[in-house]
Amino acid sequence: MKDEKIIVRIPRNGNDELIVRKGNYWNVDVIDIRWHSNGTPTKKGVRMNMKEMEDVYKALDKIMRDNNEYDKIQQDV
Repeated sequence: MKDEKIIVRIPRNGNDELIVRKGNYWNVDVIDIRWHSNGTPTKKGVRMNMKEMEDVYKALDKIMRDNNEYDKIQQDV
């Protein structure tokens, strides 16, 4: 992947972490979200173009908003 930039590293434990990268693959801007074990990428992950990422972002945003609304309701009880 060209012009690769790590956006975030999220550790799970001493050996595993989730790495989100932005870059360019075959002249297409992509996002790669992948688990790494002992510093090595695993097959567990996904790579998508920016249009696909917009759709995933909207879905995750909806999940987070719905979750937060539920949390507020529970706190008011």
